[in-house]
Amino acid sequence: MSEVIRLNEKLGQFDDRWSPRTVATYNGNDVMVVKIEGEFDWHKHNDTDDFFHVLAGQLEIDIEAFDTRTLFPGDICIVPKGQLHRPRTVNGVVHMLLIEPTGTPNSGDPATAAPRQLL
Repeated sequence: MSEVIRLNEKLGQFDDRWSPRTVATYNGNDVMVVKIEGEFDWHKHNDTDDFFHVLAGQLEIDIEAFDTRTLFPGDICIVPKGQLHRPRTVNGVVHMLLIEPTGTPNSGDPATAAPRQLL
């Protein structure tokens, strides 16, 4: 059965930063929401592209060899697999939708990744 997922309601269920929450799965992918603030570590994903969709706030993604991409609400940026990058906020908290193959570590390294959490 299909269900409606209200992303704002899901985002209202937690306050921590840099800890994505899976709100749905499809075709072996996790659909996640996350709140971020500040700067994440430089990292890369060797086996998958990195999908960012800004829901609220302003995000900058520093991409090695490509400079910086600035995203506003409604914007999407896909960082190609193997590309070193660093997401960071400009002012305050940013809400995002992420889509990744289930099991993909958010830091690119399973040893330092946030654990998978379901909402």
